[in-house]
Amino acid sequence: MQLNILYVFESIQQFMERGFSLLQFFTRCGLFCILWILSNYLLIYTIRKLDTTVVIALFACSVSFVYLLSWVVLHQQFVGIRIVGLILCNTGTALLAYMDGVNRTTLSNVLIAMIACCAAAIYKVFYKRTLGYTTFAQTSLFFTLVGFMNAFLIWPMVLLLYFTGAETLSWTHIPWLPLSGAAALSLNANILGSFGLCWTYEIFLTLGLLFAIPFSAVIDATIYKVSFIEMKLGGILLIMFGFVIVLLPDNWNQYLANILRSRLAKWKRNEQLKKNGSRVQDTSTAQLSRLRHTKWKSQMMIKPKLWY
Repeated sequence: MQLNILYVFESIQQFMERGFSLLQFFTRCGLFCILWILSNYLLIYTIRKLDTTVVIALFACSVSFVYLLSWVVLHQQFVGIRIVGLILCNTGTALLAYMDGVNRTTLSNVLIAMIACCAAAIYKVFYKRTLGYTTFAQTSLFFTLVGFMNAFLIWPMVLLLYFTGAETLSWTHIPWLPLSGAAALSLNANILGSFGLCWTYEIFLTLGLLFAIPFSAVIDATIYKVSFIEMKLGGILLIMFGFVIVLLPDNWNQYLANILRSRLAKWKRNEQLKKNGSRVQDTSTAQLSRLRHTKWKSQMMIKPKLWY
């Protein structure tokens, strides 16, 4: 117990050393709480009208928005190929918006999902700008305060949505078992996404969102009999391609050049071996030396050891 209190005081002291006052810290926690609630609520709202795979694919576009905001706000290195990934994600979003033709319901829900993506991207970028690289104790303190604000300050929104008629609550028709399972999985996903940076690289956590798209597509196709054809399939594939391109490292062209250079050198060496037979040109002396393919000739020069 004393050790936990010590960790809390150390975390608070480290935040104060960065220039955060108590009011500023709680204000930022409140803003992050609003962004997180807005993103989650809008995503859950769109699942009622769109397929789960489509919603996950649209949420994957948040990676491209994170890069764009990081370039503008955090002044990260500009990588031209990532702009291509951003264009592919936007093109896939446009295809999903018109996958059912000129349907206002589909178009409006796709726009709502994109607003949720923007809220999630703003949350991630400004979290990194405000707090930066934090320790495990600092991350725990921050999300604990965000959780308390969510529990004690956001609950009036539930009553507001209920009494205005925007949401209807029928306690007898609520599927408690699937709802509890979804809440448990969402809690685990948020814990892994928030605290996973303390244990592994961020790219491994981001790739989980990419693998969730085909996994969800299999579930939708087998259980809910959803068909992925034409514009829906094309939009999802474009978003996945754009997702992968955005995740390319900053110096990806150097890696690709090194791989091509090594492959070309290996191919030239193999061609030289085929041309000269058993003779290989020494790159340091530019002379040809004959290889010994047979091992028994060298063994003939060694006298056998006599055993008495």
